[in-house]
Amino acid sequence: MSVSGSKCTRLSGALVKQVLESVDSVLFDCDGVIWRGDQAIPGAPQVINLLKENGKNVFFVTNNSTKTRKMYADKMSALGFNVTEEEVFGTAYCSAMYLKTICKLEGKVYLIGSNAMKQELEAVGIQQTGVGPDHISGKQSDWASVPLDPEVKAVVVGFDEHFSYMKLNRALQYLIQRDCLFVGTNRDTRLPLEGGKAVPGTGCLLQAVETAAQRQAQTVGKPNHFMFDCVASKYGVKRESCLMVGDRLDTDIMLGSNCGLRTLLTLTGVSTVAEAEAHQSSGCTESQGMVPDYYVESIADLLPALQG
Repeated sequence: MSVSGSKCTRLSGALVKQVLESVDSVLFDCDGVIWRGDQAIPGAPQVINLLKENGKNVFFVTNNSTKTRKMYADKMSALGFNVTEEEVFGTAYCSAMYLKTICKLEGKVYLIGSNAMKQELEAVGIQQTGVGPDHISGKQSDWASVPLDPEVKAVVVGFDEHFSYMKLNRALQYLIQRDCLFVGTNRDTRLPLEGGKAVPGTGCLLQAVETAAQRQAQTVGKPNHFMFDCVASKYGVKRESCLMVGDRLDTDIMLGSNCGLRTLLTLTGVSTVAEAEAHQSSGCTESQGMVPDYYVESIADLLPALQG
């Protein structure tokens, strides 16, 4: 529960120090929170670095499946963040961990996804097939009998710029086998870009595969609690002394609610206070999970309390 008692409170003044003193660990989303595109949010590197200097555990949880942990850490370092790849939890890595530790997968993966996902799967000893373009060939009668790899025991869907009809068809043919596992990285339907623009997200690809297969995938990304479990099991993070910071109510804030963490919405990304307040007054139980404990204009608002 929030220190102030009412949710959706602006985090400012003495309350900032109070909240920061009550937590040991802080989880940050990346895009729209610590950076936008290739630019750090002004003040964000100092916030992260000072939190660490003040003895806080800092972790990064992102639904983006197109980068390995190392690629993330390299980007952060270049922007002035003091970060190691062990502190980064993306859906490429978490999907690999999910298949390895929860599903105990024995076999290969048919992967609709990126090279980064291939690398993270291989890093835990899981072989994949499917990365790269898959062009249409033959006629309709041939498509239902495309050659399948008998060792494939799971279909995994992440972001794939080469998504195609043939990939959708191949996924369907694997998923007709009921013992084939079905995992998705996340359900974000749109990826917001600068200036109010957007492109389709992984959720669109996943829904296409689910519709074809007439099956629901298990997703590992936010707001699924597995994302937090990944961090918690490795670092012994306690829910009651952990703060989740994000810019999206339906993924970041919902993850916090699902895991019993305190939540902080930052307004440098997708969601607005008006949306949070609309959820709060909706009377709908599901929507209450999308109401943050606190909000700030930018995470730079934490700087005075950290420098003090």
